[in-house]
Amino acid sequence: MKSILKNACIIGLGVLLSVSLNAQKFGYVDSGAILEAMPEVKEAESNLEALGKQLQAKGEKMMQDFQLKYQDLQRRVQAGDITPKDQEAEGVALEAERNKIVQYDQDMQQQLAEKRESLLTPILDKVKDAINVIAKENNYTYIFDGSPGVGVILYADESTDVTGLVKKKLGI
Repeated sequence: MKSILKNACIIGLGVLLSVSLNAQKFGYVDSGAILEAMPEVKEAESNLEALGKQLQAKGEKMMQDFQLKYQDLQRRVQAGDITPKDQEAEGVALEAERNKIVQYDQDMQQQLAEKRESLLTPILDKVKDAINVIAKENNYTYIFDGSPGVGVILYADESTDVTGLVKKKLGI
């Protein structure tokens, strides 16, 4: 009697789970393809590239100036045109300048990361909002990101790909 009741409960639970899963609708997008098609992303990348080149040029100039000063110090040391005290003072100054270059490089990387975030966050929010609208309009319970290398989908029927709907919603 207990085994019949147990089997009935298991079957009932299976039917209930099956009905609840059938009521859910799943879809996926290729966020990489969406972002690649957006003109805003291309503009942001262009702005980041320009800023990167500008910052890099300044860093290269700092490095060239440092190398010239270092070479000049070496030349004067070899020629005997500098006292040990002056040599030490200039060595300390060069070390401080080298530290400034290292700090500038770190600041440059941070500045580029902050600029990337400030440019891309509104774009990513726009895509997320479009996905949310598509999900609500089409009664999706879940939409996954199926981008190559990013996705969390092991299998997806192409009929559940809503990338085109999101692109249409974004006007791209």
